[in-house]
Amino acid sequence: MTSLRDIQSGLGILRRGLFSKNSPLLAQLVVTRFCNLDCSYCNEFDKVSKPVPVDDLLARVDDLARLDTAIVTCTGGEPLTNPHLGAVIRRIRSHGMTATMNTNGFLLTREHIDELNDAGVEGMQISIDGTEPTAASLKSLKSLRGKLELLRQHARFKVNINSVIGIEDARPEDAIEVAMVARDMGFSHSMSLVHDSHGQLKPFTPRQRAVYDKIMTVANSFQHRLNHHLFQQQLIAGKTNEWQCRAGARYLYICEFGMVHWCSQNRGNPGIPLSRYTVADIAREFDTRKPCAPTCSLNCVHQVSALDEWRPKQSQDEGPATNPAIS
Repeated sequence: MTSLRDIQSGLGILRRGLFSKNSPLLAQLVVTRFCNLDCSYCNEFDKVSKPVPVDDLLARVDDLARLDTAIVTCTGGEPLTNPHLGAVIRRIRSHGMTATMNTNGFLLTREHIDELNDAGVEGMQISIDGTEPTAASLKSLKSLRGKLELLRQHARFKVNINSVIGIEDARPEDAIEVAMVARDMGFSHSMSLVHDSHGQLKPFTPRQRAVYDKIMTVANSFQHRLNHHLFQQQLIAGKTNEWQCRAGARYLYICEFGMVHWCSQNRGNPGIPLSRYTVADIAREFDTRKPCAPTCSLNCVHQVSALDEWRPKQSQDEGPATNPAIS
């Protein structure tokens, strides 16, 4: 059932998408770089960082509100290792922005779910890549089924289970079972394509392609079909996509140091502190061609950029990274 929050969020995105080029539609806010896991395909974590101080995060949320951002996703690392996550989500909601989060789910408890309900989080994406833990990914149904049951019973927010396809070729069929479990528990399911450290797709094997096609038919997921038609069908066929990447404008990645980047895989561009980010920066990045775009496999950037495909094509070439030391 569609809630009033869903309608308000959708109308907010529609307003920003149609009537302004200068409003970010999605910002991913890193609340900690630390993660309790160490999945081999992930390059967005470390094992030493402390949680970002809550005052810094609240100020960054205020800055995202200043820029008229629609959705803020708390990410990491593992966001649940930051004890102030609830306060950050409350601040996001106080500005009328949609609040979501990503998690590997291992640390999730009933107390976390209750706090997230009270704080007003509207969506959670939890990563599950197979039925059994492997050397590449511990995120499995075997490890997380109990957490999914907690969410099914107590979460008042939407839950999406995301599986990364293409990690390894040992048991790719496991992803089909993950998709079916998500459906049976009332959760949505999405697929991401494994990428290298620059966000570029790693080639699929025939076996992985067969699994991808099977999930498309059995899961009956809107997100699958959206991502497939936007860009995935071209990439897994070994082709490129012609599209206008609006990273740095419609999509912002805010790292643990409070810098704005195109995405998690392109740290250093533009490399400007969020506290100093302006509409002029958004306008520049909106019109800047990204050389990595044709083979990019990042779902979130494609989705928010798609709303502007009807606008004139980008005319500026990228400049040098503002802060290449952190790229």
